[in-house]
Amino acid sequence: MKIDHIGIAVKNIDSSLKFYKDTLGLEFKGTEILKERGLKVAFLQTGESKIELLEPISEDSTISKFIDKKGEGIHHLAIYAKDLDQKVESMQEKGTKFIGEANTGAGGKKIIFIHPKTTNGVLLELCQNLE
Repeated sequence: MKIDHIGIAVKNIDSSLKFYKDTLGLEFKGTEILKERGLKVAFLQTGESKIELLEPISEDSTISKFIDKKGEGIHHLAIYAKDLDQKVESMQEKGTKFIGEANTGAGGKKIIFIHPKTTNGVLLELCQNLE
């Protein structure tokens, strides 16, 4: 397992890219729209991991609600799992609570979120490439 990415909630991706890409010098890998989640995502490479900038494109999206409540900033930490289904099953046996079911997220990855009550207040995402 390794850190796959850090999700950062932002009000405007284009403004945020000026810092992450132009000032910090991270490699920009592109953007993706997830209409069903009300979300625009920009990907930036940093070593083996990525930073995902998460911009709400609808007022009722979870990122919009997050920004309204907590402001811009770190939304979640994603950990890569080789076999997500097996990892989820193993963690559930140990009492881990998840938010919903596994589904498809940005970059075409299979994802599931671990409830912050299980992780001392940190929203963790498990993800796996579907390739």
